[in-house]
Amino acid sequence: MAAATLVVSLLMSGLTFWAVNTIQQDARLNDTRFGTDLGLLLAANVAPIVAEGNLVDAAQFSMRFYNTTSSVKYIIYADQEGKIFFGIPYSVADLENSLTIDRSLELPKNDDSSLPKARQHTTPSGDVVDVFVPLVHEGKQIGTLAIGINPNPTVTVSSNLTRDVTIAVFISIWAMVILGAVFNAIIITRPIKELLSGVKNIAFGNFKQKIDLPFGGELGELIYSFNDMAQRLESYDEQNIEELTAQKAKLDTLVSTIADGAILLDKQLKLILVNSTARRLFGWESKEILIGEDVIEHLPIELKQELATPLQEMINGKILISHEEQDSSVEEFSISLNGNRSATVRVLLRQVLDQQKDDIKGIAMTVQDITREVELNEAKSNFISNVSHELRTPLFNIKSFIETLCEYNDDLTEVERKEFLQTANHETDRLTRLVNDVLDLSQLESSRTYHLNPLDLSQVIEQIARTHKLNAKDKKLDFVYSIEPNLPSVWGHYDLILQVLTNLVGNAIKFTPTSGRIVIHCYEVEEKQEKKARIEISDTGIGIETEDQIAIFDRFYRVENRVHTLEGTGLGLSIVKNIIDKHHSKINLVSEVGIGTTFWFDLAVYQEVKASLPQKIITI
Repeated sequence: MAAATLVVSLLMSGLTFWAVNTIQQDARLNDTRFGTDLGLLLAANVAPIVAEGNLVDAAQFSMRFYNTTSSVKYIIYADQEGKIFFGIPYSVADLENSLTIDRSLELPKNDDSSLPKARQHTTPSGDVVDVFVPLVHEGKQIGTLAIGINPNPTVTVSSNLTRDVTIAVFISIWAMVILGAVFNAIIITRPIKELLSGVKNIAFGNFKQKIDLPFGGELGELIYSFNDMAQRLESYDEQNIEELTAQKAKLDTLVSTIADGAILLDKQLKLILVNSTARRLFGWESKEILIGEDVIEHLPIELKQELATPLQEMINGKILISHEEQDSSVEEFSISLNGNRSATVRVLLRQVLDQQKDDIKGIAMTVQDITREVELNEAKSNFISNVSHELRTPLFNIKSFIETLCEYNDDLTEVERKEFLQTANHETDRLTRLVNDVLDLSQLESSRTYHLNPLDLSQVIEQIARTHKLNAKDKKLDFVYSIEPNLPSVWGHYDLILQVLTNLVGNAIKFTPTSGRIVIHCYEVEEKQEKKARIEISDTGIGIETEDQIAIFDRFYRVENRVHTLEGTGLGLSIVKNIIDKHHSKINLVSEVGIGTTFWFDLAVYQEVKASLPQKIITI
């Protein structure tokens, strides 16, 4: 605005001064013509008089001529050397009365002295046009006439007024520009700068920005609206921060407590988030794995080889938008990790997209420990194989002997027929035991309710002794039991405890070689000021390997899987563990290969103070 004002003012001033100068030049030309004409007229009339030396008449004639016009400023007569001998409004004679002064007239230089000459000079009253006309008489120059012509007063006044007005307007314009700039800087620029600074601060998240300027009108309303907006944004930001903090706390809690490992990577495969499960699975508990590090460098060697390429392909690959395509972006790996422990994990990779689903922001990695699942699948496969074999063998034997009886009954002796029937009966018992084991396990895993009552262990143990005494005798085993005198009753379920002892004693008989020994010992113990009854079943059998002792109570697990010599389903000890757990106790064992095995468990003693509560209820 200042530059435009300067250009316009300079242009208008230049045009004005050009017009004034043009008028002044025209005025000077007119003054020169007027002076020249006037000088030629006067010289023609005065030259004869001056030539005669009659200066009085010349003076009188010149005075009349001088008085007839106001445009003539002076009339001067000089000889050929330029010495002034008469002048109006002064003369040499007047000056000689007080002081003799020789005055000379500086004549203009010109080769042609017969022509009038003009020049200008500046006086305090303005520019004066000097016209020099030669005095010629009878062809001979006798002197020079100099006439001074005053400028046209109307033109002079008009041009001066125009010039003064132009200068005044120019000064006024610039005064207004300066005042406007000062006003703009004070009234407009300052609050605008404050608003600009406030907007930048808000853009950078500083919502506490406030503008405190005492302005009214529209600018004041703008400042008020800005402060109100900043206050609302600050309140909204605080609310969002609280909500985000709460959501982050929930998310962190959820991620840290989920059973699966969770890892979040950015586009450069740098670590953003990792939960404790993933650290445990990858053995990172003892390592300083920091957020922002390259996760590939810290993965176990087995995973690093398998995941490096898929991770890069997912980061550099196409964006999967649809639900079906998103599901297809999941990668699954089942890899055995041979670190501190052997584990099998399933890794699922999924792209993390932005809100518009047009840019990949990172990768979410889910790590699932499927070691137990693999072991159970393997155990179930073995169980199915064992059960199939166990079912097929007795069924085949039963079918074979019955078919033989049907076809060759008349040809068989009474002894042979009896032997075939006994064999079929024995195989039927095998099938019954197998089916019973499966049914028992199914019942234990159901929600069936059992009632615990005061139980006399001596009755259970004597029943077990009667049941297995013959089996032990057939195998030439020494089978004994001992019960501490005055052993108190315990909380238990008769049938379930009977099944536990049946399975443990049956295993002892099965895995103890001929001439071995089986002992059942029952006595009272006290742990943590609580009385309990302990039941031990010891044998001098083949023993159990240490590595088998860890998994021997798992379902479908059979020690004989390693030797393939003894029949069984692998469900007996799993049933035992399940029943003892439901009695709020624990089954324990000590075993050494070639020496024997001892199983024991404790049952809570029934106290007399509980007489008003004769039963406990357990859900199995």
